[in-house]
Amino acid sequence: PAKGFYSLPGGRVEFGESLHQALSREVDEETGLRIEIIGLAGWREVLPAAPGAGHYLIMSFAARWAAGKPALNDELDDYRWIAPDALASLGDLKLTGGLEEVILSAARLIQA
Repeated sequence: PAKGFYSLPGGRVEFGESLHQALSREVDEETGLRIEIIGLAGWREVLPAAPGAGHYLIMSFAARWAAGKPALNDELDDYRWIAPDALASLGDLKLTGGLEEVILSAARLIQA
């Protein structure tokens, strides 16, 4: 849904999965990485633009890279490792709405 923008991996929580299980699975499926989840870094609501469209709750978690090398699936076409304090200097890099705030919040959780 955010083609052409940089964002975080994620997706739907399957029946019977916890949020942490879903996050670990989605990150592994999309990037090939194993993560250690630290905590909730932020959330956003995306309200439907038209009747019948989905109402989404996007929950973003802080996590540490535990293992694996980036191996993107067909949902992704690029990745970058970017230090949180370098976000402001990226200029024309297109980010999904609220991403910079979530990344900065996640960095604070990881440093705590």
